[in-house]
Amino acid sequence: MCKVLQIPRSVYYYEAKERRAEDSVVSDVIDIFYASRQNYGTRKIKVELKKRGLIVSRRRIGRIMQDQGLVSSYTIAQFKPHVKSCNESEQKNELNREFTQEQEMTAIVSDLTYVRVNQKWNYVCVFVDLFNREIVGFSTGPNKDALLVYRALASIKVDLNKIRLFHTDRGNEFKNKLIDDALKTFSIQRSLSMKGCPYDNAVAEATFKIIKTEFVKGRHFNSLEELTRELQDYVHWFNSIRIHGTLGYKSPIDYKQRHLKKIV
Repeated sequence: MCKVLQIPRSVYYYEAKERRAEDSVVSDVIDIFYASRQNYGTRKIKVELKKRGLIVSRRRIGRIMQDQGLVSSYTIAQFKPHVKSCNESEQKNELNREFTQEQEMTAIVSDLTYVRVNQKWNYVCVFVDLFNREIVGFSTGPNKDALLVYRALASIKVDLNKIRLFHTDRGNEFKNKLIDDALKTFSIQRSLSMKGCPYDNAVAEATFKIIKTEFVKGRHFNSLEELTRELQDYVHWFNSIRIHGTLGYKSPIDYKQRHLKKIV
């Protein structure tokens, strides 16, 4: 064969040796990866390979892992926010961090967050009643826009005429003619956090921290429909069963019912 191809015999043995060496490295990388319970990344695999007498670069290990479909448990997709100009409205912070409200639906707060759905970012918007920390409205969608907010507002089942104040941060998603018209229709006063001050919307921020920890973390959603269905079930549990320290370790619904009994 070497004579026909007019190449030295030494080249054949060299290529065969290199191929065997490459196959050995691939096999070792796979072995180390699964022995680590699929936790090791390129850095730790490189250390383990060195213990076996193999000096392999992290780039090469990464290439092998990619070819073999090996993904470390610590390889988590990071959300990359797109920097946009904030809402420069002159609207003041009418809520002024008055997070304790004595009447149901007097003031509601809202915010948005992102959730990984089938390798893509989708978004969740919730409305929270400051009276009992109940999630009174929510929506999910593929885009972080005003329509997501509007659908969350439309999902609120109580009379919107009861709402006196609607507070959010200065995200542009909350500034839209569709939303402005809806608020005007129900005579709902607008309130905006100070620019760059998340503490002004602390209840909404805290609610999303709970959602991210209890509902999103460690979960995989295959579709937007699945996310919506599972979120609806979680919101029911959050409102009806989950106890809240700020409510004297009562659920939002239980807290509201006890309040109504006192009034009667």
